[in-house]
Amino acid sequence: MGDRVETGGAEALLSENASGLLNQVAVAQAAQASPVTEDRLSLIVFSGSLDRLIAAFVLATGAAAMGTRVSMFFTFWGTAALRDEQGRAKKSWFDRMLGWMLPKGSKRLPLSQMNMGGSGPLMIRHIMRSKGVASLEEMMTLAAELGVEINICTMSMDLLGMKEAEMIAYPNLGYCGAAKFLEIASVSKTTLFL
Repeated sequence: MGDRVETGGAEALLSENASGLLNQVAVAQAAQASPVTEDRLSLIVFSGSLDRLIAAFVLATGAAAMGTRVSMFFTFWGTAALRDEQGRAKKSWFDRMLGWMLPKGSKRLPLSQMNMGGSGPLMIRHIMRSKGVASLEEMMTLAAELGVEINICTMSMDLLGMKEAEMIAYPNLGYCGAAKFLEIASVSKTTLFL
């Protein structure tokens, strides 16, 4: 009844995380105080499903083709789509386990609905090809040509055991935390979460 569990390490970590979040909020509030907005679309890509990534890149390439500056922020499951199928990095045993469980690259993504044991993505890709719709990989290439910026969440990479060495080659690829992307998004005319 009088036993006490030592939680000093956990409390210190929570305190450090809370401090970091407070700093992020302060940065976001300072950015919101500025009435300046840019003709920019900021997309937060959380989902790692093929259909939602197609939607994200349709919006990104459409906006960029209209002259709008586009910034995409890939976080959590969305980061798996940006893994290079051939990318390799030295990892801990636990990080390798996470890597085995997550799709490696855009060609191995599931559908959010009707995945049908993995046959759903094959069917959607077949239908897209037969109807003359660009594949996700073609849209990603077009996005690069149009100057769409892709930012990968460094915290998500750390949590999911991903390294920069295993990410795709993309000309406008960057790495940042939530606070930096919130700063970008705060001056955007439109911000969407997918």
